[in-house]
Amino acid sequence: MNTSPAPGLSEIGQIAITVADVARATAFYRDVLGLRFLFPAGPNMAFLAAGSVRIMLTTPQGAGEAGKNSILYFKVADIRAAQAAIVSRGAQPVGEPRLIARMPDHELWMAAVRDPEGNIVELMSEVRPPA
Repeated sequence: MNTSPAPGLSEIGQIAITVADVARATAFYRDVLGLRFLFPAGPNMAFLAAGSVRIMLTTPQGAGEAGKNSILYFKVADIRAAQAAIVSRGAQPVGEPRLIARMPDHELWMAAVRDPEGNIVELMSEVRPPA
């Protein structure tokens, strides 16, 4: 058994999302969610940027099933406006924005949409009371 300390993990560098149709998923993440397209990697892989995190869209590579194993969480300032804008561009809503938890200094709200492959994309907003 290795007892040496594990190296520290830092921020997420890349998230893989398994899809059946990379071109269709690329259009959704680029045009509907507004992520910056970086580059394709053949017909079965594409890369986009969500701030400093790279998103890899890929067909199943030996394991996994499209639409059943990926959830992305994006921070937004106004959850109702963000969900409405994304739905107006073609995303399928999954319910209304909902209060998840009341914290000492804010409320955590979430709202979900689905991409064309059935993957959940969650929007999250930390709502702080007016100062």
